[in-house]
Amino acid sequence: MNLALFDLDNTLLNGDSDFEWSQFLIRIGVLDRELFEVKNLAFYDQYKAGTLDIHEFLDFQLKPLSRHSRKTLDEWHRQFMRESVLPMMTPASRDLVQQHREAGDVCVIITATNSFVTAPIAREFGIEHLLATEPEQRNGEFTGGVADVPCFREGKIIRLKNWLAARGWTLDSFADSTFYSDSLNDLPLLCKVKKPVAANPDATLRAHAEQHGWRIISLR
Repeated sequence: MNLALFDLDNTLLNGDSDFEWSQFLIRIGVLDRELFEVKNLAFYDQYKAGTLDIHEFLDFQLKPLSRHSRKTLDEWHRQFMRESVLPMMTPASRDLVQQHREAGDVCVIITATNSFVTAPIAREFGIEHLLATEPEQRNGEFTGGVADVPCFREGKIIRLKNWLAARGWTLDSFADSTFYSDSLNDLPLLCKVKKPVAANPDATLRAHAEQHGWRIISLR
């Protein structure tokens, strides 16, 4: 039995669902462009540079969820999937996921982006398991807070270990463990698996992958 872990944004997707969700809300008039677009771009630049304060970002990203009913949010998300997400799902990414599914591997998307945004995307890829940052909910509605450890950098390792332990597994339970990621932020988890793969890597990850002989692929 093998384990296949996939980062989502800029890895399986040719773009960033977290960033695009905010841009979508700006485009349909839910968020004020003047107030939110500059912040959204700044946070995205910090993420790419490896300097993002995850708690500051989550406060920015999750607060808008608390201002609208879940029914309304779900309606917006269906439009977001059609207009923004499906065009970012490349044939190469779909083929890669399908190869692992056909091999009988345990497939998991592990992403810092919150589960409200990413759960429908995981379903579209046909991936059953999702480890994502969890928005706090009360009576089925979002509070604007975060539950559990954010699934970011070292937090991905914590969340994965807890998820595996709940099933009686560790990474060593698998003959092979593979993790596909584009980002320097995922170096902590990439260093834990047996087969790290740099997919559409940023410059820092590419240099690290080349230095350590990791596989490098493009899903675009």
